[in-house]
Amino acid sequence: MLAGCGDSQPKAEAKPRPVLVTTVHYQQQAAERSFVGTIRPRIETDVGFRVGGKIASRLVEVGDIVEVGQPLATLDEADLKLQAEQAEAEFRAASGVLNQAVAAETRARELRGKGWSTDAQMDQAKASAEEARGRFNRAQRSVELTRNSLSYATLAADSKAVVTATLINPGQVVAAGQAAIRVARLADKEVAVSIPETLIGRAKTGTATVTLWSNPDRKYPVTLREIAPTADPATRTYLAKFSMPNADDDVVFGMTATLTLADPASDRVARLPLSALFNRGTGPSLYVVGAGGELTLKPVTVKAYESKEVVIAGGVEEGAQVVVLGVHKLDPADKVRTVSSLSF
Repeated sequence: MLAGCGDSQPKAEAKPRPVLVTTVHYQQQAAERSFVGTIRPRIETDVGFRVGGKIASRLVEVGDIVEVGQPLATLDEADLKLQAEQAEAEFRAASGVLNQAVAAETRARELRGKGWSTDAQMDQAKASAEEARGRFNRAQRSVELTRNSLSYATLAADSKAVVTATLINPGQVVAAGQAAIRVARLADKEVAVSIPETLIGRAKTGTATVTLWSNPDRKYPVTLREIAPTADPATRTYLAKFSMPNADDDVVFGMTATLTLADPASDRVARLPLSALFNRGTGPSLYVVGAGGELTLKPVTVKAYESKEVVIAGGVEEGAQVVVLGVHKLDPADKVRTVSSLSF
């Protein structure tokens, strides 16, 4: 009878306590900054004829890829050929005069040696020979110059490049040095971006990568080549040019790119709410929730305290679930279930 008066029902097991958690994610302490830029050639040149004349033909169009030595345009060679023929005729005449003057000088020297000529006659023969030699050298240089001028009638590419503009047409008369074809060298490519003054230091010392909008999955390492000494008066930003040494044929001039700047030696840290910290007098710690709902109090290394967040440098692993609310009411022996957001 006494046994029948006892409470034989088992005690109900306590339900796991719900806790709000967040995932630990480590990243660079200095957040990366991205800027929109444009792919440009490092060297873009307006090439022109070294002599003036009438355009006979233009052999390229905008967008053509040209190789070293490939003709781009030609001039009418009629006048240049006449100048070359004239120079050669003068050279032949100067050569004949020189031979005659040298022979006269030789005879005058022989006669003077035998006493049959005067010093005045010897000096005159020597002066005539020197004058003939000078005219011969001048005629020889004139021949070389006219031959060069004739070769300049063909405008050729001096490197592998792409034609970006054509500034002449057949029949047009151009002056020496006038811009005729604009070419951009394919060997050197770079990205141009506008950098705010607060990030000039990071641009000079940090690491930079570029991704193309046409292929965002591939990154190209770049290095700073040039930064403008003065800011743009309208935007107050500095134009920076980054070289792309590993650029391939997929990188085309004019493409839009994203440049990402990061500090070279930035620590990897995680940012968590201040409410996640718990201190029992032994230092800051975090409650980490295990796969079965068990709690583990782990000490952490605090890098910095901010207005609403704490920056930790280590102590918990990447991807760990840590409690962010009510940590002062928890006990390591408790079982909990995680929730990722509050709902009312």
